[in-house]
Amino acid sequence: MRWAEALDGAVAPTLTRTQIEAMLAGLGEALEAVVLGLADLSVARDAASVLVAANYRDAVAVSRSVVVICHDLVADLCPTRTEPNYERIRDRAVVAAAEFAAGFTAALRTAALAEQEATLVATLAAAQEAEAKRQLSEARFAAVFAGASVGIGTIDVAGRVLDSNVAMAEMLGLPVELMPGRSVAELLGPANIGNAFAELQGLLSGASDRFRLETDHLRPDGTITTIDLSMSAVRDRAGQVRFLIGVAVDITERKQLADRLWHDANHDSLTGLPNRTLFFDRLANASPPIGVCYLDLDGFKEINDVWGHTVGDKVLRVVGQRLRAAVEPVDGLVARLGGDEFIVLIEKCSGAAKLTEVSGWLSQALIEPMEVEGHLVTVAASIGTVFLDDVPTAPDQLMHAADTAMYRNKAAQGMRESRFRQRQSSPGVQRAE
Repeated sequence: MRWAEALDGAVAPTLTRTQIEAMLAGLGEALEAVVLGLADLSVARDAASVLVAANYRDAVAVSRSVVVICHDLVADLCPTRTEPNYERIRDRAVVAAAEFAAGFTAALRTAALAEQEATLVATLAAAQEAEAKRQLSEARFAAVFAGASVGIGTIDVAGRVLDSNVAMAEMLGLPVELMPGRSVAELLGPANIGNAFAELQGLLSGASDRFRLETDHLRPDGTITTIDLSMSAVRDRAGQVRFLIGVAVDITERKQLADRLWHDANHDSLTGLPNRTLFFDRLANASPPIGVCYLDLDGFKEINDVWGHTVGDKVLRVVGQRLRAAVEPVDGLVARLGGDEFIVLIEKCSGAAKLTEVSGWLSQALIEPMEVEGHLVTVAASIGTVFLDDVPTAPDQLMHAADTAMYRNKAAQGMRESRFRQRQSSPGVQRAE
């Protein structure tokens, strides 16, 4: 099984090879249903959760799984690119892979937080028992304190470190012998001290029992560690706070993985441009006046037919680079919707005339021939524009207007502009002129 082979070397010691293959076979069928449009995208997220539950928890597992979904699964369903449903299957597979990656990140975070909470509860219980039954429990607490893989520290009622285990010191980039006496404010860093100070005061005054925050710590070597910190108050039998105990987990790699997965899920893998998902998110939150340019490359199919998809893919990359450079003066967002379709969003557009000027920049950017794989390739684009100058409209309405203008342009071989205005007789209904 290709998925099982792709995951060879990833950590899953709780399962046998037979169990792994059976699990992945079931997940593969579920993902195939998603790609074929027979199942909801949430199934892809659920599949990622099953993988994390089976102890596949590193970046290799998710990156290899994304390749299986986007390449192997598509190849199984459409052996050649000439299949009539190839582009639809491919685009659906990309969306399914993005949902899978998002589900993997969410499941990984849930599992990590559960482990952290269990460690905090066990450590706090041991600390409280040490205070009540000191002679019996001190050795047990010391063992938990010294041997834990997460950072543990105790803080006095003045907010200074009493003791720290090696894991905490290494996390902060300090020798363990230099930890005692340091203030929590110094260790948390100035970016978090305002919120953390109030939380600390709440613990020390007895108003609260615990708090939790995420902080970026600048280590002495100049590197930044992202730490998930939980702190709890340890009280005596009279209810007075005796000291605080903190448990810290280094989540730097997890955060970097989450950032990388977010980027992969929201950007086109071929051109590196924002994809449909990110574009619609930006469009839904954009403030008018808004300008949109919808581009469709003319004759791109012939490039693929004559010189092959390798040349076609490289042409798309160059087109993406040129379009992005063309709209830099107005800080425009260029996204690839799929195939040979691109779209540009201009926020705070100064007017319809400015949008017409931007459209000219986009056309001009494509005039110069590009040399690809020894071929001199020239491309042009049909462009539809929509300018929204009064009130926001639903993103799908705006896109429909831009798409319509672009196809009219393609038919007329000339640029057409559409401008949204609100009908006075029908509030909330908008039209393209």
